[in-house]
Amino acid sequence: MHRRDFLASTAAAGLALSAGAFARDNDKKTYRAGLIGTGWYGMVDLRHLMDTGRAEVVALCDVDKKNLNKAADEVASRQKDRPELFHDFRDLLKPKNLDIVLVGTPDHWHALTAIAAMEAGADVYVEKPVSHTFLEGKAMVQTARKHERVVQVNTQRRSTPHFIKAREFIKEGNLGRIGLVRAYTFYNMRAMDHVPDTDPPRTLDFDFWTGPAPLRHYNRLMHPRGWRNFLEYGNGILGDMGIHMLDAMRWILGARYPKKVSSMGGIFCSAKNGTANSTDTQTVTYDFGDFTAIWEHRMYGPPDKPEAGWGVNFYGDKGMMQLLIDSWDFYPWAGQGKHVHMDAVKDGPPDEKYETPDRKPAGRAHMRNFLKCVASRARPVADIEEGHISTSLCELGNISQKLGRSLTWDADKEQCVGDEEANKLLSRPYRKPWVYPSA
Repeated sequence: MHRRDFLASTAAAGLALSAGAFARDNDKKTYRAGLIGTGWYGMVDLRHLMDTGRAEVVALCDVDKKNLNKAADEVASRQKDRPELFHDFRDLLKPKNLDIVLVGTPDHWHALTAIAAMEAGADVYVEKPVSHTFLEGKAMVQTARKHERVVQVNTQRRSTPHFIKAREFIKEGNLGRIGLVRAYTFYNMRAMDHVPDTDPPRTLDFDFWTGPAPLRHYNRLMHPRGWRNFLEYGNGILGDMGIHMLDAMRWILGARYPKKVSSMGGIFCSAKNGTANSTDTQTVTYDFGDFTAIWEHRMYGPPDKPEAGWGVNFYGDKGMMQLLIDSWDFYPWAGQGKHVHMDAVKDGPPDEKYETPDRKPAGRAHMRNFLKCVASRARPVADIEEGHISTSLCELGNISQKLGRSLTWDADKEQCVGDEEANKLLSRPYRKPWVYPSA
């Protein structure tokens, strides 16, 4: 061995050893954590973080005083000190003293809050979908890389044990060549009737809650928890439920962007003067070149089967797998193998404030993966770039449905080919004084 090669190898070994020691030391560290958005799922994520015993929650932020105080009471009951409370996320981040920030806001706030947290030096755990428009997500990825931040997206199916086993089973070739994937949900998660507008609750700063989005009159379907009814704030059922199964599909098959996207749907079965403006019926076809993926949702009528209200089916030349939230089954084509069944694996007791006893949450494992990567500085299983790509499938599907035509996607240029009207919808104007993030 040449001397220069020996020195290079020993230096590399020393770096590896020191990095390993750093990771082991950080594995014992208690992180200073803050949460922006203390509503339903923000608190689910925070409970999973607190369950690890690795975090001191020092700051909470919400524009709804009722949610904020309720969250503070719960946190104070689980740790020694009561967290400091903030109305404006910028004040929470100003001291730049947080190791971790959880973002549990509505979709239209994800980009601005997560980017600000990264710029303040924090690693981020952000709810899905990562953004409301494509270029917001691109800016989030660029910020994470620029500031070398660990960002985990809560597409927790990547940390669900039976999903991991399903991925292994498919990668072993048991389904053969896969030509079609069908993802779907039939749960009724959308308001179907007319609900009159009212004044906002006294505890809610509705103008701040609206933030960069277009200002509508307050409706109780917006807050708490109902904002996905409105496309001003979220990406509808496709962005809520679709992203989970479309992300799982991409992860399992190693796919990235589709070549073409075509969506049909609309508001077909809601009341004629219904309040919600997100689709109650939608089908999206994604052409990946060597296979086709289909998303389908309807917000009315029971599921085709009670146990199959949300899932993803993989069709190969050797058989079909139906992958559901609580199990999966492989059905071979005639004479080509045996039926295989796997149930979900429980990961601790159910979160009684979110999960029903028969549900098997994956959030705990996903949070552990995040903390492991915070310590090692590796990219997590649901890195921000992966979340951005999966979110873009939802955003492109909604653009196609809105325009009533198919889109051809250039993944290198990150644009719709020959369609300036569609490309304009990759971002949107922000309400002043908020400024759209640069990408």
